[in-house]
Amino acid sequence: MSTTVWIILAGAVLTYLTRVGGHLVLSRFERIHPRVEAGLNAVPAAVLTTLVAPVATTGGLPELAALVVAGLVALRGGMMTMFISGAVVLILLRNLL
Repeated sequence: MSTTVWIILAGAVLTYLTRVGGHLVLSRFERIHPRVEAGLNAVPAAVLTTLVAPVATTGGLPELAALVVAGLVALRGGMMTMFISGAVVLILLRNLL
């Protein structure tokens, strides 16, 4: 097998172990402290911010237009609609400009 396949497999195994490990650690407690629960609830927003912030500060016209469209769609639509509309705008503008 090629090196790329081994890297993909190793990444998949490590991702799985990380997720299972977190679940096993938390399942040992009867009750989770409210601060820990609040921190865990904030993780998705933090991850999304780390993905969007670099593009918002250094991206070109296609990236900024996709962010604006996704933000406007997010005010009315759901998450999947937001992601799809942002991706469509980004793909179209990258191919047209």
